[in-house]
Amino acid sequence: MMFDQVMAQIAGRFGRVEPRASARAYLLGLLSQAERKNRWLLAEQAGHARPGPMQRLLRNARWDADAVRDDIRIYAREHLGDDGGVLIVDETGFLKKGRSSAGVQRQYTGTAGRIENSQVGVFLAYATGRGRALSDRRLYLPEHSWCTDPERSQAAGIPGAVRFTTKPRLAWEMITAALDAGVEALWVTGDEAYGQDPQLRAGLEARGTGYVLTVACSTRVWVNQGRTPVRADTVAERLPATAWQRQSASPGAKGPRYYDWAWIHIGADQHRHLLIRRNRSSGELAFYLCWSPTTVALSELVRVAGVRWSVEECFQAAKSQVGLDHYQVGHWTSWHRHITLAMLALVFLAVVAADAALKRPNDPHRPAHNSETISLTVPEIRLLLTAVFSPPALTAASLLRWSIWRRRHQATARQSHYRRRTC
Repeated sequence: MMFDQVMAQIAGRFGRVEPRASARAYLLGLLSQAERKNRWLLAEQAGHARPGPMQRLLRNARWDADAVRDDIRIYAREHLGDDGGVLIVDETGFLKKGRSSAGVQRQYTGTAGRIENSQVGVFLAYATGRGRALSDRRLYLPEHSWCTDPERSQAAGIPGAVRFTTKPRLAWEMITAALDAGVEALWVTGDEAYGQDPQLRAGLEARGTGYVLTVACSTRVWVNQGRTPVRADTVAERLPATAWQRQSASPGAKGPRYYDWAWIHIGADQHRHLLIRRNRSSGELAFYLCWSPTTVALSELVRVAGVRWSVEECFQAAKSQVGLDHYQVGHWTSWHRHITLAMLALVFLAVVAADAALKRPNDPHRPAHNSETISLTVPEIRLLLTAVFSPPALTAASLLRWSIWRRRHQATARQSHYRRRTC
């Protein structure tokens, strides 16, 4: 069975049977229909009497989350890889209370659409014609509130060797690791936070990896064979109507997503372009700096620009299907371990979906007309897996024991909070 193959691939990362068994139970819990995927409910889902095994798995058990992350990268490369692969960098926020969780502070997060108390993770997604999944992660540490406060960092379990690193630099580290591991990807794409970084762009060019990166409208580009600097939005204003072409960025749930596109050569390099996207209804513009080691068509740049939204779909699936943001931990090690196991659950679902799509044309049970069913999706596969990996039957006595344990724990926590407030 495919799940057993996944477990066999990471089995060597655990030195003992107990944490390996807990990791298996944790993954099955992430794939289950549990309402929340925190360690308490996952322990109950696994039939444990207490959350201890799950807590030890995330905090004290001896296993290397980065090594499992490397296994995820290899698994995605082997099962999803093709010659049209794209690496996508982006970040997502995890709303948190308090100030003790590693990396937490009041900062802007797209998850809430405003400044909130949160942690921010920078992620790398891998998208191909076969599927998409998250393949790497980094927890962003704000410079002034964390990297200059060794006592606070030590309390959150942050290793002393960790230093402040910008988000684009974190992205570059993940991209480099993926390319060094042999991931098939001719392109990198990302939003404005990464497109505006000249060091990231220069690094990609040095490696011969093409990019389509979003930039601000105020970005200055060099036109007239690299002799004249002009703002990107000024270039768009001066384009004639014939410069715009209607093309689909990617297929959407309701059909192709058509936009108007224009591109011009910038600089002295014929492989360097400014790509402009115009919304056909609102007229809103988006700008991309593009570079490729060889000559490419406009349609290829448009395809890569459209692939960027795959990472948003990965975040949505990871949070809604496998509990990426359901954790209740603040320790550096615990955060990386939970996120890694959630990524493993997600890539497993993506690979199952990809294999099902490949087998679908030869399936004798397939309806005669293509329009009668769509291919299996990640949420649908997770629902079907629930029947295969049904949790052990929980007796009324065990459910009552868990209820008593939770309420006692919550009462203790409430007393501690009141005692701290009164002091």
